[in-house]
Amino acid sequence: MGQATELDLQQLISMQQQARDLAVRRKYIRSTLSGAHLSRLRGRGMEFDEVRVYQAGDEVSSIDWKVTARKGVTHTKIFREERERPVLMCVDYRASMFFATQGVLKSVLATQAAALLAWHGVAQGDRLGGLLFSDDEHHEVKPARGRNGVLKWLHACTHAKAWERQNIRQTASTAASIHSNALQEATARLRRVSKPGSLIYIFSDFRGLNDGVVSNLGQLARHNDVVLLSVSDGIEESFPNQGAYPVFDGEKYRMCYANDTLQQHLQELFEQRMTTLSTLQKQHGIQHMRLNTSDDVVEKIRAQVWQK
Repeated sequence: MGQATELDLQQLISMQQQARDLAVRRKYIRSTLSGAHLSRLRGRGMEFDEVRVYQAGDEVSSIDWKVTARKGVTHTKIFREERERPVLMCVDYRASMFFATQGVLKSVLATQAAALLAWHGVAQGDRLGGLLFSDDEHHEVKPARGRNGVLKWLHACTHAKAWERQNIRQTASTAASIHSNALQEATARLRRVSKPGSLIYIFSDFRGLNDGVVSNLGQLARHNDVVLLSVSDGIEESFPNQGAYPVFDGEKYRMCYANDTLQQHLQELFEQRMTTLSTLQKQHGIQHMRLNTSDDVVEKIRAQVWQK
């Protein structure tokens, strides 16, 4: 399979069938880092349905006093179990995601994984929306029902300005340090737009995972179910200790000369991110799945979720 550097909208749409075949239990997600540990997704609440004339046996606490006063007859609010659950997809399109040494770009893999889980969620009756963010932009897609909701989301992904700006080439951009608050801003936005009981997926390489991001994720997990899908390339997980590699900083190429010191530094940064994500899982019940650019995204997700 050749390296994919662009998103194929039709391929993302066709993943609807693969989502149907993916056996994912509705109420459980299993993390590869916690063995058979199960996290039960929060149940839905009750949502307002209609107002009707009060009947014997109705809850007095449900009386709609405004309607009662207006019409002169006692009316009560009727509630029904909320059947839809908001599912929010947050996809990272920062510069570091436009990179791979094998397989597909991290940004492509993240979008494929998001498409697969989006189709699955809508098939379960959920409403799909989310957030796309790059180093300098954030784009919100409000939750919508059904197939149209997924198509709206996929269209936003494939037409994100981050794709238009990138000069996609094979580079060793992992060696470039990224100092950006975009991840912190994105998680803060998720806190503002998410409704309690939402299922939130975040697809990112989690560069810039600082205390602010950790705090935002912990707050999100208090009232929602949060799943982190960390995307990485093999060279990030095990950086070479020798050799010369071109690094693209968004404007021009520079040569990076690997050595033991650089290798140790980059390895420590990567391991720190993974350790932090593992700690979030233990402390807040946030689920963590790891994806590599060489993975078959369908099989990898199938292997990391609890089967029926």
